[in-house]
Amino acid sequence: MSVTFADVEAAAGRIEGIAHRTPVLTSRTADARTGATLFFKAEPLQRAGAFKFRGACNAIAALSPEQRSRGVLAFSSGNHAQAIAYAGALQGVPTVIVMPHDAPAIKVAATRGYGAEIVVYDRYKEDREEVSRRLAEARGLSVIPPYDHPDVIAGQGTAVKELIEEVGPLDVLLVCLGGGGLLAGSCLAARALSPEVEIWGVEPEAGNDGQQSLAKGEVVRIPVPVSIADGALTTHLGRHTFPIIRREAAGIVTATDAQLVSAMRFFVERMKLVVEPTGCLAAAAAFEGAVPVRAKRVGVILSGGNVDPAALARHLAA
Repeated sequence: MSVTFADVEAAAGRIEGIAHRTPVLTSRTADARTGATLFFKAEPLQRAGAFKFRGACNAIAALSPEQRSRGVLAFSSGNHAQAIAYAGALQGVPTVIVMPHDAPAIKVAATRGYGAEIVVYDRYKEDREEVSRRLAEARGLSVIPPYDHPDVIAGQGTAVKELIEEVGPLDVLLVCLGGGGLLAGSCLAARALSPEVEIWGVEPEAGNDGQQSLAKGEVVRIPVPVSIADGALTTHLGRHTFPIIRREAAGIVTATDAQLVSAMRFFVERMKLVVEPTGCLAAAAAFEGAVPVRAKRVGVILSGGNVDPAALARHLAA
């Protein structure tokens, strides 16, 4: 099943009134620093603290009544977990979340707080998709993966749809990249609403599987990367996300952990906004010049704000 902008529009209708229409923020300091006009889509202010709520909400809303009654299963290091748990609670659908043993405590607590059952696995010894498959088959649950699912991709695209509807056409769009759900959905929305825009994915330097995949022309799998961008520690793009990204994206660049910390500090100090490391990927590309943005209108997706306060304090003190 290929995903189109029509699916993004349908998703926008399904999640309207459930997901927040998050604000678009600007900063004269950021503009002066980059020589561009930056528009920050503030998904840290989304329900469950990240853009993931959009895809989760849409995917659950699209289920049949029978599927909803049986419940859903998701696997995630945190943001997708929280999103599925919260979206399920709001729509009366039971949720089971498979999470790595070392997932951030704040994300585990929030996921459990939304009412989900949590099943723990070792990400360095076990395959989360295999663990999830066995569990789903045993219980008759519908699996909603974190990025490689048509309804998830369509839901994530609603963030850029809102952004362009609010600020108008863009010259450049910078999007955080893990497994590619956000970037793929963003590509669909941006190409339909701002056809000439250059779309760039930004992933952690330690986990540049997307960059390698574009260069090779096929999905490249890598070992589990080590980075503070815990929401983007994926090992490969998906069979649904890669074709869209390959067709529509101008390219993929990377950001170092140090650059992510610098961006986090900027948002706290200058914009009074908490953005998690993964959520800073796109902004870091603009701030550090990884993508040429001078004299351009630039959309920047801040993908989430779910960072443990103690970890935030350590990052900012470094």
